[in-house]
Amino acid sequence: MENIIDLIRHNKAAGADLSRANLNGADLSRGALLVRTNLSMANLSRANLSNAKLREANLRGANLYGANLSGADLTGANLSGADLTGANLYGANLYRADLTGADLTGVNLTGADLTEANLCGADLNGADLYGANLHGADLSGANLRGADLSRADLNGASLSGADLTEANLSKADLSGANLRGADLSGANLIGAKGI
Repeated sequence: MENIIDLIRHNKAAGADLSRANLNGADLSRGALLVRTNLSMANLSRANLSNAKLREANLRGANLYGANLSGADLTGANLSGADLTGANLYGANLYRADLTGADLTGVNLTGADLTEANLCGADLNGADLYGANLHGADLSGANLRGADLSRADLNGASLSGADLTEANLSKADLSGANLRGADLSGANLIGAKGI
């Protein structure tokens, strides 16, 4: 593990194949450069990747349980099927990221940019998306039960078939959002725009 961490710390891992690497608990908080790196099925649980550059990285099926990705740039990254349970993605950039079927239970996505992200079938149960930008995002069939989407921008987002039971959508912008078949039982829609 030490050799891999040294490569990352010296910005020599961009584009490398680190699939199935064990980086459990690694401190890569100094803005690691991992652009287009293959980290599929890697163990990054509890790793500190704050401010990391992970643009177009392949994190398919990766274990990011409890990882710190605050301020990370995950533009266009593939996180399909990844386990991000309890991860911190505060202010992260996930523009056009693929999070299909990802486990985002209890994740902190406060102020994150998820513009045009694919979250089809993702589990966002209890996630904090306060003030997140989900403009044009695809949340079809996603589990958003009990999620905090207050002040979130869901303009043009697809929430068809999504479970929004007891979700907080107060002051959220739902203009042009597709809510066909969505379950809004017990959801807080006070001050929501576009309903």
